[in-house]
Amino acid sequence: MLNFNANKILLIATRQIGDALLVTPLLRSIRRAYPNSTIDVLVYDHKGGMLAGNPDLNHLISIAEHPNLKQYQTLWQQIFRRYDLAISTLSGDRPLIYTWLAARQRIAVVPPRYWQATWKRMIVQAWTELDNESTHTVLQNLRLADLLGIERCYDLVIPTATTLAADDVRIPFAWHTQPYVVLHLVPMWKYKRWTIEGWRNLIAYFLEKPWRVLLTGGDQAEEHHYLAQVQLDFPNAVTNIAGQLNFGEIAQLIKTSQLYVGPDTAVTHLAAATGAPTVALYGPTNPLKWSPWPHGYTSNQNPFRRKGTQQVGNVLLIQPVGGCVPCHQEGCGRFKQSNSYCLEELKANTVISLIEKYFSDDDFSKIVTSSS
Repeated sequence: MLNFNANKILLIATRQIGDALLVTPLLRSIRRAYPNSTIDVLVYDHKGGMLAGNPDLNHLISIAEHPNLKQYQTLWQQIFRRYDLAISTLSGDRPLIYTWLAARQRIAVVPPRYWQATWKRMIVQAWTELDNESTHTVLQNLRLADLLGIERCYDLVIPTATTLAADDVRIPFAWHTQPYVVLHLVPMWKYKRWTIEGWRNLIAYFLEKPWRVLLTGGDQAEEHHYLAQVQLDFPNAVTNIAGQLNFGEIAQLIKTSQLYVGPDTAVTHLAAATGAPTVALYGPTNPLKWSPWPHGYTSNQNPFRRKGTQQVGNVLLIQPVGGCVPCHQEGCGRFKQSNSYCLEELKANTVISLIEKYFSDDDFSKIVTSSS
């Protein structure tokens, strides 16, 4: 356990967008323990949107996912020996090297023991071993707080950089007073994707309630094409806002929605953190490690079991039953753009019946009266 004063702290979280959100409980734990310190966070370029407006950090530093020499030199100038303490949430080579460059006191997640990784234990003053199978990522990160001897905070802090106006022209209905659901259809990788037929049938069910439907997403052409296919049967009742909002605005919309549904993606983690009723459609992903963190969950135990459909707090995690589920692999073809048969076989009527079983009408009875 480290006991010292750290006036400047660097937290390294160079992974994907959702991982930045999952590091916020650790970030808040550090902020509460070091209220007067400068705390900077290092992320990949364009991956820090989940930290926008976060009150627990002072500066966001970014580096390319595959830096060239000039980019490395720029980072060197930004971090070299500028910190009292560097903390890596990752066990890879580059994050550990960044800690060595940044500070004389270092703690990190390290890989399981094998001789090639011995140097990673040698360059840090304290470490916790990576468990990539049985420990949720939030709890894995919080083990770093334990090394510092500070109290754990379990809250995911959602982005709050901007406020969405009630009459925002991007949303052609009174979203602040009218019931609606938010759907996020397209994850980063195809192996996490549900079916177009499934989404269409689910939308038809929501429109019968009647609820308006909002589709969120990114601004890539392939994603827009996928959303357009889903929208074909619902030209007026479904609003596609993909690529138009930042994460703070999306969080605000989800927070005041009746329900959110999405696959294993950053926005699904965000939805769970808002406290809105959240349905997560999972296939090969291991829920022990990567389930959405339920709003208000404060246990040191994983929120979800490894297998099966289950509900914890505001999160309903739906996962098909099968001998290989979850395989924790990148689809049936073992690459990121392959299909996952477990998700392809998941029918909309199954999802609908589970929503009706686990969420009562009271869960959807809120009357939205403001944008707060």
